[in-house]
This record gives sequence, structure tokens and C-alpha cells, in this order.
Amino acid sequence: MKEPLLPEPSDTSRENAAEVERVLRTLGKTDLDQLRVHEGMNLGRVSIVHGSHAEVIWCHRDGHEEVSACQYATNLNLRPVAGDWVSLRGNYIVAVFERRNALERPDPNLRDVQVLAANLDLVLLVVPIDRGLNVRMLERFAVMAFDSGARPLVVLTKADGASDAPTLEIETELVVPGVDIVTTSSLSGEGIEQLRTLLHEGVTAVMLGASGAGKTSLLNALEGSDETTLSVGSSGEGRHATTTRKLYRLSSGGVLLDIPGIRLVDLMTGQSGVDETFRDISALAAQCRFRDCAHNGDEGCAVQAAVDAGELAATRLENWRLIQANMAHQSSRRDPATSAAKRKRRR
Repeated sequence: MKEPLLPEPSDTSRENAAEVERVLRTLGKTDLDQLRVHEGMNLGRVSIVHGSHAEVIWCHRDGHEEVSACQYATNLNLRPVAGDWVSLRGNYIVAVFERRNALERPDPNLRDVQVLAANLDLVLLVVPIDRGLNVRMLERFAVMAFDSGARPLVVLTKADGASDAPTLEIETELVVPGVDIVTTSSLSGEGIEQLRTLLHEGVTAVMLGASGAGKTSLLNALEGSDETTLSVGSSGEGRHATTTRKLYRLSSGGVLLDIPGIRLVDLMTGQSGVDETFRDISALAAQCRFRDCAHNGDEGCAVQAAVDAGELAATRLENWRLIQANMAHQSSRRDPATSAAKRKRRR
């Protein structure tokens, strides 16, 4: 007996499916995002997280778009973050789709991982240069970006207040070799159009920077919007203009996630992010006599030899050591046995 043929989809259902796909594309969906939902559920993307609920931009089966404050289902597989694709039943998030990648940092409790944003294509390392270049901060942001799996892009802000922006660009190239750099000013408009062309359809970007780096002003310059900005104190540290994670659909076609500024950059990453950021040291390390060389006075160390010869800045190696020590500290804090052994030694 032959199996009955399934009915051909109607013109209306095809039109609805096409409209749903169009809306999801404006939210940053790419061919890499495999999103399928069961009958009676809808697809959406998390825009803002507010503790026990999240704001989701989602799409009805007919392509009609809606924004809802959604609760979490009791058996939810994963706590959502900005940028997550989710499945909805009514006003409940019932599933979080597998993430292509995620931008992470240690949770303030120093034991868990805090996911800042998910499903990213581009991480904008927003660094102000009106008071010079904060090399250590840039290096740590670069490690986070590389480890996320997304492509990093340095955005130098407040160029109108820098006495020698070209020199700072050269310094930036030395800090993150191989990473593209866009120098901008939200006041003069410098670099804004160049940045806008990079944020085209199919690109989900996140702005990663310290408080007062000018992220919200950058968003305003890109879109001509009026998101609230807060003044920077005399110390140079800004107040948090962004207190939640938000998703913006840009007129250039891309999607931009604006997350709160980071005051303290602790690292909880894999070694690959460090190796990418410190490519110069990684290349030299391959020439060391011993494979487990710590580059700290070891015999036959090619890295130290490069410092002694003036081919590698001593500060560059010192910053590498600080990041390695920070990562080791974070790892030990998450390992109860290691933490207990350290406390015993201190006693």
C-alpha cells in the first residue's frame, strides 16, 4: 500500500514562512543558526535580561512581530542571555537554542562563568584614547574576544580628544597584531561610516569596553539615537549608562548588543585566546629549548632572549605573565582542592 502524499504547502503558508525568515534575518539570523520549533511554539531572540524574566523579540507563525517580557519555564535547559535564540510557548521561554559562541567572564562569585552575550560575529573592543591607550585593558579585552570564537575589532573612541591619534593607532597594532582597527569620534563623526559598513546584515556585534569608554555615544553616532549617556568622573572612569544588555537593530542591517561597561577584567578563558592576542610571544615560544618554558628565567628561553635583544618589549612579556597568573588564580578558585591546599599553606 502506497503512503499517502503530504499536501503541498499553500501559497499563504509559503508567504508566512518567508516573512518569518525575513524578520529573523533582521534580528541577526544567519545560515549557521539552525532554528526549528515544535508546533504551537514561536521563535525569538533575547534582547534584555531582567533577572527572573527576559525581553524577547519574537515572530508569530504568520510573520507578525512582537516584543514580550517572558518568564522562564521551570525545566528550562539554560539561563538565557542577550543574543540567545529561544523557543516560546505563550509568554514562557521553554528552550534556549545551542549557542554558536559566547562572550564570557568570571562571575563576581569567582566560581562560575558569567555569559555576557551569545551568538556573535564581531566583538567591538571599545577603547578610549583621549587619555592615552590602556594597554593592559586592551590586551584583556582581546583575550576575551578571541576566546569567544567571534572576530575582534578594535574601535578607538574619543579621537577628537587625543593629542596624537596616529601614534596611538600604531601602538594599538603592536598590542593586538593582525586585528583591524577603526578610529572614531562621536563628536566629529570620524570613522563612524567606516564602522557602519562593517555592521551589515547578518552581523551580530557586541560592544565590549570599560565604563566611560564611549559605547553609548558610539551607538548614538551610528544611529542618530538618543540613548542615555552618563558623565565620566575626574578619575576617567565612567558611570554605567547601560545597566542591562540590549539588542539594537541597526539601519545598516546589522544587530548590536550593548552590554554594561566592565570595571574589572578578570579572565576565565582557554589558552587559545591568550595565544591569539600575544601572537608575537607565541611565535617566539616555539623556539624555546623546552616545550614547557615559562618564559621567566628558564634556560634557552627565546622569549627572554628577544626582550634582552630589544626585539620584544619587556612590558609586553610582563603583561603576558600577569594574564597567565590571573587565569591560574581563577582556575584555582574554581577548584576546591587547590583552594583548600592554598589556605592550608597560608596557615
